[in-house]
Amino acid sequence: MSHKRKSISRRRFVGDLAGGITFTIVPAHVLGGRGRVAPSDKLNIACIGVGGMGANDVRGVGKTENIYALCDVDDRQAAGSFSAFPLAKRFKDFRVMLDKEGKNIDAVTVSTPDHTHTVAGMMAMKLGKHTRIQKPLARTLWEVKQLEDAARKYKVQTQMGNQGHAEEGTRLIREWVEAGLIGTVREVQLWTNRPIWPQAIERPLDEYYTPSWLDWDLWLGPAPDRPYHPAYAPFKWRGWWDFGTGALGDIACHSMDASFWTLNLGYPSRIEAESTKLFAETAPACSRITYSFAAKGNRPPVTVVWRDGSLYPPRPKEISDPAAWPFDTSGQLWIGDSGKLVAGIYGENPRLLDEAKQAEVTAHPVPQKYPRTEGVYAEWIAACKGGAPAGSNIPEHSGPLTEMVLLGNLAVRTAQAIDVNPATGAVLTPGIPEEYVKPKYRQGWGW
Repeated sequence: MSHKRKSISRRRFVGDLAGGITFTIVPAHVLGGRGRVAPSDKLNIACIGVGGMGANDVRGVGKTENIYALCDVDDRQAAGSFSAFPLAKRFKDFRVMLDKEGKNIDAVTVSTPDHTHTVAGMMAMKLGKHTRIQKPLARTLWEVKQLEDAARKYKVQTQMGNQGHAEEGTRLIREWVEAGLIGTVREVQLWTNRPIWPQAIERPLDEYYTPSWLDWDLWLGPAPDRPYHPAYAPFKWRGWWDFGTGALGDIACHSMDASFWTLNLGYPSRIEAESTKLFAETAPACSRITYSFAAKGNRPPVTVVWRDGSLYPPRPKEISDPAAWPFDTSGQLWIGDSGKLVAGIYGENPRLLDEAKQAEVTAHPVPQKYPRTEGVYAEWIAACKGGAPAGSNIPEHSGPLTEMVLLGNLAVRTAQAIDVNPATGAVLTPGIPEEYVKPKYRQGWGW
């Protein structure tokens, strides 16, 4: 039997409303609207450093949340984010922004150069704001410890921007290793084409006017005063020890992440570094750093070898063509007792070098042990709203990971082997200059 739908005129509907019929607007999230978030459920996020990688972070959290405020010292670099979120309040000084708007802000992203990560992150956490900081968490070991302690003390949800930790590849690597597909891992080789910016140089002496679109004093932030020069901003700061952490700080928080997590590496017991010529203020052009990790629990000793400056590890025998090695300008090679695997620096596209084993695991995947995420930004946002902590949260994962990474720079800068207490991370080698471990901030830049 067919039924005719009874039509209702707009005039009658309006008349019924006037006659006292009421209705309720139900938020889309209650109705299960796919991908839609009710305005009342959105976080008010303030973003510090919104050009370059910061622009990606703004877009990443802005897909579902409210970008309440944008802060950048460089109007030209920030222009894209300012245009994309025209309703956001704009600031140059994050101290002013947090002081003035703190009560209206739920969460903060920090995507500045390395030397400002800690002061911005500490101010945000002290105000009780959930905080996401780009990698590496900080420029020095002491600063990383401050961030770890603050995240615990203020009970905020945190995350470092090593996006590979939230992705499929890193989970596959751990599942494959724990399933014994390459046997017991003894060694991990890492390499990168970084630096892709100038390093191994002296401080420039020529003079430049500061561009009108840049507040140089705010860009320097807590770092020692020096004149503006395009050798530093906006992109080339990574190679300067006052501002960055070189190729190791830039990439190792990505490429060491899977092994740090999978093998429960913790702190190394010894670090030995080789490099090209050292310069007082900048990282060397090329280095090889060997991290030795003592046996831990059921895990035997492990060696992790880092190479930068497009220095590549020896070709595995499973790859017969020299022209096919390395498979990419940056990557990782895991060496086990009964096999090897390779992956990209973010853990992406893992592959067993034994073709028969790879075909088998493709046809019959290892059971999933570790929950997948919806991506690095969604993972942190969910944590801010009461969900589980992000995988790369500061106290439990990204803080210790960054400490392990930055210990390598001590070996590079001092041109000597560094001995470490593997239980505490304390540096046992005497004579390390204090400023390599704990910076002196300019007046007005503490917390």
